[in-house]
Amino acid sequence: MVILIAVLVLGGLAWLWQRNGGSGGSARILDVPLRSPGRPTGGRPVPAGRLAEGRIAVSGLTKQYRDVKAVDNLSFVVEPGRVTGFLGPNGAGKTTTLGMILGLVEPTAGTATIGGVRYADLDQPIRRVGGVLEASAAHQGRTGRNHLRVICQAAGLPLARADEVLELVGLTAAGDRAFRGYSLGMRQRLGVAAALLGDPQVLILDEPANGLDPEGIRWMRDLLRTLAAGGRTILVSSHLMPEMELLADDLIIIAAGRLAARGTTASILGSAAPGGRTLVRTPELEKLTAALGQDAVVAPAGAGEVYITGVDAAAIGDAAQRAGVALHQLTTERPDLEAVFLELTAGQEAIR
Repeated sequence: MVILIAVLVLGGLAWLWQRNGGSGGSARILDVPLRSPGRPTGGRPVPAGRLAEGRIAVSGLTKQYRDVKAVDNLSFVVEPGRVTGFLGPNGAGKTTTLGMILGLVEPTAGTATIGGVRYADLDQPIRRVGGVLEASAAHQGRTGRNHLRVICQAAGLPLARADEVLELVGLTAAGDRAFRGYSLGMRQRLGVAAALLGDPQVLILDEPANGLDPEGIRWMRDLLRTLAAGGRTILVSSHLMPEMELLADDLIIIAAGRLAARGTTASILGSAAPGGRTLVRTPELEKLTAALGQDAVVAPAGAGEVYITGVDAAAIGDAAQRAGVALHQLTTERPDLEAVFLELTAGQEAIR
């Protein structure tokens, strides 16, 4: 009944805006070009004394759905002033975990707090936490601007804030377009705009780059890094491994509801496959292999090339010089995040 009343109230507010706001009632699909702001801004920096209020702490978090344990004794900390990537295969429990942090899912056991407080107990949560778990969560006939104004009205925020965040996410020109006419990328931007209405200290986003073009992905990266540089806490899930490798300062990787790895992006990349492998091309492979000794493992790479592990590039070069072997190529390849992720979650995929 409470949910029904809330829906009716918000629907009534939307009707009033569409009646009195002129352009808000149109459902026409307009050919309005999107643009990305040249320099995203993230509001005022967070004072040093308040940084701890943005720390997300998950301890022993568990969620059981009948015979399925979606999240299993999960613990981690997300620090303010950093972008933390939250990774896992489909069905790993990412969205369930984010839902528990945001108070949308009741844990079976464990706790999730923001600044030491459960989301449900936060004072003015829209000013503390912004979250996007579903990019399509808006009335299909409502314009983007009116969608944001309804939230402002309900939360006691100035209505002008809707125009400010539309500008921030590059949707000003499309603000009077009905939501049904938004592309997936535009819906993602509008979701981020809604999350930023209260200028929150914490931002939690589930797959925010989904549907964005390359320019939009770069804009999103710049925005989130700018917000983190101002002291905000950014927790973002994604399946775009190359983008997460560029974006995230820290990583939390889960599989089958359990923690698989956590740490800085650099430390996880370095610890999963230390030393990497070296791509070598030489016309005297047998002679080079003999010179390297038993520590080297040689595997074919195709077209006269081999991968060598067990020794680094410097040792390969020194051995080739001693043996008088010509090297036409000597390239060290470090593991990328996708390779490390697949290694850490191998055999633990699930559909839930």
